[in-house]
Amino acid sequence: MLTKDITPEMTMMEIMDIYPGAKRALFQKYHIGGCSSCGFAPTDTLEEVFIKHSRPDSVGEAIDYIHESARVDEEMQIDPADLKREIDEGKSWRIIDVREPFETQLAELPSSEMLTREMAYEILHKWPKDTNILFYCHVGQRSLEAASYFKGHGLPNVKSLRGGINRWAEEIDPSIPTY
Repeated sequence: MLTKDITPEMTMMEIMDIYPGAKRALFQKYHIGGCSSCGFAPTDTLEEVFIKHSRPDSVGEAIDYIHESARVDEEMQIDPADLKREIDEGKSWRIIDVREPFETQLAELPSSEMLTREMAYEILHKWPKDTNILFYCHVGQRSLEAASYFKGHGLPNVKSLRGGINRWAEEIDPSIPTY
């Protein structure tokens, strides 16, 4: 993964364009950006955000943490071709769709299951911790959030389908509609 520079003068919008998981990373480590009391505007610079939250000395550490978080996000993703190869070789995957119900009417991966609140509970409390779980969504961002959540709750073998169902349709199965 190519690491792109972040400076304290960059806006949060610029940072999140480069590193989409930056908001999640800042919330996890610093409780910044996840709710109305700790939020920030897209036009705020990273430095302004940390000054506003009384942490001006943590900007450099935050930049390092965003880079590390991006590396972890990268490891949590799997390309469609790699997933197909693993399935073809017999590796077992539970395929979980994290999209909205209306989206499943448009397209879905074979053998996938819709993530519900009940299923989330089952995954966390009843599934074997070593289950291979693939999360997917439209383009890969929501599924990365889901994979991060479940990995953070002790499930080491979770992946997010890079590019989502659209990339799967483009690269693996053109019979699946893109939207």
